[in-house]
Amino acid sequence: MDAAAWNDPLSLVLLEYEFKADLNAYLAGLGPDAPVKSLAEVIDFNERNADREMPHFGQERLIASQARGPLTDPEYLNAVATIQRANREDGIDRLAQEHSLDAIIAPTRDLPWPTDHIKGDRLDGGSSAAPAAIAGYPDITVPMGFVKGLPAGVSFFGPAWTEPTLLRIAYAYEQATQQRRAPTLATTLG
Repeated sequence: MDAAAWNDPLSLVLLEYEFKADLNAYLAGLGPDAPVKSLAEVIDFNERNADREMPHFGQERLIASQARGPLTDPEYLNAVATIQRANREDGIDRLAQEHSLDAIIAPTRDLPWPTDHIKGDRLDGGSSAAPAAIAGYPDITVPMGFVKGLPAGVSFFGPAWTEPTLLRIAYAYEQATQQRRAPTLATTLG
C-alpha cells in the first residue's frame, strides 16, 4: 500500500469541507439561545477575544474550513471518490487480498508528546488508523504497553465487514499481553 496515499493532501480537503458542514449542523441544532450558530460566528468570536481564546495558536484551519463550499461541490465529491479508492480498492483491500491477510496490524500512532506552545503538535510518525478511517473500514485499538509512562496502542484493521475477525484477533492479543492498566498522571516528563 502506498504510504503517500494515506497522507494525501486530499485528506485536508475532506477535513475542511466536513468540519464546516458538521460544525454548522451541530451549532444550528443547539437552539436559538446558543451564543454562536455557525463556524463563521466561532471565527468572529475568536477574533474579538483573541487574547483569551488564541494566546498560543491561531485559527488558520477554521478559516480554511469556512472558505470551503457545501458537500455537493465537485472538488469535495472528487476528493471523496479519489481518497476512498486509494484507501479501499487500491489500499487495504488490495493489501489484504494479495497477502491473504486476516488483519493488518501496526502501532496506532507515534508516542504521545507534551504540548509545545511554540511548535504546536508533533506528528512525527502519523497514524496507522488513518487508512481505515478514511476508507470507512473497521479499526480496533488496544493497549500495547507504556513508554516512559505514556501509553502506546496497537491497531488491528482490515477490509469492510471484517469486524468479527478483528475483534477475535484484538481480544486474543489483549489477553495474551495483559497490557491494559490505568495510566498515571506524571507531573513532568523530565
